[in-house]
Amino acid sequence: MTLLIPEKIKMDDSAIKTLETIYANYSAANDNIISALQEIQKAFGFVPEESVYWFADKSGVPMSKFYGILTFYAQFHLKPRGKNIITACCGTVCHVKGAHRVLFQLNEELSFPPGEDTTRDGLVTLEKVACLGACSIAPVVVVNDKVCGRITPDNMVKKIQKLRDKDK
Repeated sequence: MTLLIPEKIKMDDSAIKTLETIYANYSAANDNIISALQEIQKAFGFVPEESVYWFADKSGVPMSKFYGILTFYAQFHLKPRGKNIITACCGTVCHVKGAHRVLFQLNEELSFPPGEDTTRDGLVTLEKVACLGACSIAPVVVVNDKVCGRITPDNMVKKIQKLRDKDK
C-alpha cells in the first residue's frame, strides 16, 4: 500500500507505534472514527495532521471524512494547546458586564502571537465561547475547569500571575 503522507510530514517511531495501537482499538470498535480521533487527541494532546494522513491511509477512509468530523466537533483540536486553558464567555450578558475588558487584559498580559490563541511559551491557550451558561455571575471565565465569576481585568491579571508562578 502506498502511503499518502507527504514528504514534509514525518513521524517518529514512537508516534507510529501509538497510532498502531489506536488503530487496533479502532478496528475492534467497528471503525468508530470519533473514538479513534478522541484517542489520538488523548495521546498527543491534539490531533496532528500526520496522524490523519496515517489513519486515512491505513483504514482506507478518506481524509475528508476525518476532517469533516474534526472541524464539526469543538472537542477536537488541530493545534497543540497550552498547559493551561482559559475559556472566556463572550455571550451578551458577559459582554455587557465587561467581558470585552477582561479579554483585552488577557491579550495584553499574554501577548498572543498574531492570529494565535496559544502563547509562544505554551503556557496558556485562550478559548472564546458564545455562552458558558453562568449569566448570573457574569462576566465568567473558566481557568483549567474552575469557573471564575464576576471576573475583572485586575482579577484576571492575578490569575495569570498564579499560572506563571505555578509553572516556575
